[in-house]
Amino acid sequence: MEKTNNENEQMTDKNNAARSEEETETLQVDESQKDEESQSEESSVGEETENAAEDMSSQSERTEEVEKLRQEKDKIFNQLARTQAEYDNFKKRTQKEKQADQKYRAQELVTALLPAIDNFERALQAEATDGVASFMEGMSMIYNQLMEALQSQGVSPIETVGKEFDPNLHHAVMQAEDDNYDSNIVVEELQKGYMLKDRVIRPAMVKVNK
Repeated sequence: MEKTNNENEQMTDKNNAARSEEETETLQVDESQKDEESQSEESSVGEETENAAEDMSSQSERTEEVEKLRQEKDKIFNQLARTQAEYDNFKKRTQKEKQADQKYRAQELVTALLPAIDNFERALQAEATDGVASFMEGMSMIYNQLMEALQSQGVSPIETVGKEFDPNLHHAVMQAEDDNYDSNIVVEELQKGYMLKDRVIRPAMVKVNK
């Protein structure tokens, strides 16, 4: 009977030992699994961190590229704007020059004719005798036709006597003291001056009262 009890106790101890070993092995397996899971989580976190860093780097590169393209676009736009402005200025300047050429196209011809007109006027101021009266009449007709032709092109004589001296229109070569005129008034015209529309092509030569 005692032998049987001993055997039972031995069996119980063996079973307890076996269960203890199984529990130990189970704990070791659980700890191993936990280690693996922890390593896996750390690896996953590391990968996410690396991916996030790569995304940030890629985003930064894209931002820099966009900024570079924007600067290039602004530079090209400014160049185009300057080119357009220069072209517009050139176009306006050319148009003004063309209009001026059209407006004053007769200036060279008029300037060349002025000495001949002066001679006509001097000749017509001479006293006509009976022998040259008809000749003088013919000269007067030619002079009037010439002046009409010039007037049709916008040529007009500058007003002088009785007008206030204007350095833009008059060229003073003499001074006078005449009580019949106020100071700085033109009292005599020595040579006619002419304008072509709004441009002086020759100032009038005058005598001015002091």
